[in-house]
Amino acid sequence: MATELAPGLIHHPGFLDAAARIRLADEVATVLAAAPPFVPRMPRTDKPFSVRMSNAGPLGWVSDRDGYRYQAAHPESGRPWPAIPPTALAAWDAVAQYPAPPEACLINLYDPAARMGLHQDRDEADLSAPVVSLSLGAPALFRYGGLRRTDPTRSIRLLAGDALVIGGASRLIFHGVDRLYPAADLLAEDPLPGFLPAGGRCNLTLRRVSA
Repeated sequence: MATELAPGLIHHPGFLDAAARIRLADEVATVLAAAPPFVPRMPRTDKPFSVRMSNAGPLGWVSDRDGYRYQAAHPESGRPWPAIPPTALAAWDAVAQYPAPPEACLINLYDPAARMGLHQDRDEADLSAPVVSLSLGAPALFRYGGLRRTDPTRSIRLLAGDALVIGGASRLIFHGVDRLYPAADLLAEDPLPGFLPAGGRCNLTLRRVSA
């Protein structure tokens, strides 16, 4: 059953069943074979992120010394991004409640020690469209707050198969991932995708970029 954590922030626990999780993992593996993961870097400082990432769709999100941006090609190979996985597109259609399809699917790959600091998703021209997140692999502690970095925060555990919609009044909230939980907490029916290390996590975020 879906839960509204805050206005426009909707948690769909267990949205993808075991078969759908395995199917999505296979689709992501195909994407990564064509668009290998890379390490994004912070603007100005050039400090590497703790996650590796890739993208699917007409546009992909990248970050380097020159800044955050969307572009149509892989930053290392120069090749266009592969198509968005069908299972992810179906999830968007089911939960986004938005008339246009996503244009970017970010694929973040966490090793057990990786984190994602509090941030806003605000590089898109169309902020009326939600961000839809899908989780695979190890559970994660997801932290979310308000529209200011200093606002109070709360946390929930995201499990494999969970979907999260960040939209409406929550579209620009600060959010991040504080930690992953041990590999022993992985769902027994899910073989760990081959592109993840033991205890790793994959998070897909679907976004509409153009207004």
